[in-house]
Amino acid sequence: MLTRKQHELVCFINDRLNDTGVSPSFEEMKDALDLKSKSGVHRLISALEERNFIRRLPNRARALEVLRMPERAEKKAPSKASNVKAAPTAATPHPANDVIEIPLHGRIAAGVPIEAFEGSTMLAVPAALLGTGEHYALEVSGDSMVEAGILDGDYALIRRTETARDGEIVVALIEDSEATLKYFRREGAMVRLDPANRAYDPQRYAPAQVRVQGKLSGILRRYD
Repeated sequence: MLTRKQHELVCFINDRLNDTGVSPSFEEMKDALDLKSKSGVHRLISALEERNFIRRLPNRARALEVLRMPERAEKKAPSKASNVKAAPTAATPHPANDVIEIPLHGRIAAGVPIEAFEGSTMLAVPAALLGTGEHYALEVSGDSMVEAGILDGDYALIRRTETARDGEIVVALIEDSEATLKYFRREGAMVRLDPANRAYDPQRYAPAQVRVQGKLSGILRRYD
């Protein structure tokens, strides 16, 4: 069963595709649903995608396709975001360009661990760089991940999760005070955090000392 906002959003997207042939922008979806930020729209989109009501079309920036409509959607009262119409028998892919604003939580060490500062700054990110789930961004500080293509000053796009498999690049919180960006591996009874720079040594910790706070989803680089 969908939440009221999820129901309103899929109906709004479906109506816009039927009326104009183009998916609504995140700004339009935010206004239609009376949300405070586009990050709320992103969470709703991810939830609808996980429930197979919509899908993101590959290799296109912000392209949505309605796969199915909620049951008895046509009987629900219209809301601000929805003047419900019956779902088409075959949805046609249509591109719509947009960006998503995600929280920028400060700096993350790609070398010796440094504190990850929490903040309220938002970072605009091309939607095509993000997959499903909730995301945040951290500014990379250091050069220990350069051989993985992660440079000082890059923005690491992180999908929130508390679990990781061997070989994945994660944000690891060490002793609840310092965060670092490293390859995650298990080594016997220990957790090993590997750099991607031969000048740095692996870091080893007891499992109780390390908490995974997310996995790397992408990198955003700005050129002056």
